[in-house]
Amino acid sequence: MSRQLSKSAKFPLYILMLNLFIALLGQGMVIPILPDYLKQFDAAGTAAGYLVAAFGAAQFLFSPIGGQLSDKWGRKKLIMLGLFLTVLSDLMFAASTSLQLLYFARFIGGIGLGLMVPSNMAYVADITTPGTRAKGMGYLGAAMNLGMVLGPGLGGIIAELGIRVPYFFAAGMGLIATLLTIFLPETLTLEKRQSLSKQTNREPITRQFLNSFRTPYFRYLLLILVMTFGLVNYETVYALFVEQKYGFNAGKISIIITVGAVVGIIVQVWLLDWIIKRLSEMKLIRLSLIMTGIALLLMLIKINLGYLLAVSALFFAFNAFLRPTVSSLIANAAGDRQGYASGLNTTYTSIGNILGPMIAGGLFDKHIDLPYILGAIILLATLFLTGDSPKSKKERIAVHD
Repeated sequence: MSRQLSKSAKFPLYILMLNLFIALLGQGMVIPILPDYLKQFDAAGTAAGYLVAAFGAAQFLFSPIGGQLSDKWGRKKLIMLGLFLTVLSDLMFAASTSLQLLYFARFIGGIGLGLMVPSNMAYVADITTPGTRAKGMGYLGAAMNLGMVLGPGLGGIIAELGIRVPYFFAAGMGLIATLLTIFLPETLTLEKRQSLSKQTNREPITRQFLNSFRTPYFRYLLLILVMTFGLVNYETVYALFVEQKYGFNAGKISIIITVGAVVGIIVQVWLLDWIIKRLSEMKLIRLSLIMTGIALLLMLIKINLGYLLAVSALFFAFNAFLRPTVSSLIANAAGDRQGYASGLNTTYTSIGNILGPMIAGGLFDKHIDLPYILGAIILLATLFLTGDSPKSKKERIAVHD
């Protein structure tokens, strides 16, 4: 099977990449300034954890709806609606005067991502083949990482104008991303949407989570959940961890995140497809889980900026392999119901994003090393989900033939 993206797939994929690049540029801008921003509310690790958890809770509630509606109404409408809600969230976050309003703003942003992300993933699944799907997912991840590369540095510069200004700027960038989606062609014909709508109507939204236990890709969904739970321990308190352990300011934190994001781009654009062809998806997932767990433990050793950059780059590199590879396995097993499967993918991600930040934030306030110890344990324990079943072996052989 050809592993080259078709010409018809490249244009919409580039629009999605540009779309996500702009959206993540806005998100990347605000990461380094979050510790200083939370100080205005006399808050630290626990608050950061609950902010991420509020975001994850909204994604958990709305991802099944987003996936279902993208099958029913089409990908494009849901992508635009989700992006608009993230714009609204950034504006609310910038104007908030209390922690309660910050939580509400993040919840709105979570609704936006819950509607948009499954539709993005389903769109890529629509325009790729099983042999090119991991590459397509990897390109999306690379676009997101590129936004994260430029975002922190840009956010640090804009923050000189005021601590809230980057959030307003992020809202403006999100609005541009929303407008760009107008040029995105719809992948589902009216007949296809009507067919999928009939299938979806037989299964109420409230039962989707329970019914996911019977899907052929449930093991991969569980892998997404446990993997996200472990990784989010790193992401939730990273800026706070670096600030307190090393005394670094927003500028140095931006450098570390930028280097890590560059590594992630290199991995997803130039290495992901090449390594999958030589190892297989499951072997790559196993290796990545081991290396990310080790990287988290190495983070506990305080040496200097160069060491922290190296360890962070190691983490970012193998983290960049994980999500597109697992998402590709889910999409390959989903058949026609790509929106439904992508919604479940995001739902299980959201559960990890709810539990992980709440636990990580509380552990951080007890001792700054605890979130990383727990994260490493979780990631290494996830290896038990990566054993090859006879069915998965057959699927992998079919994809790579």
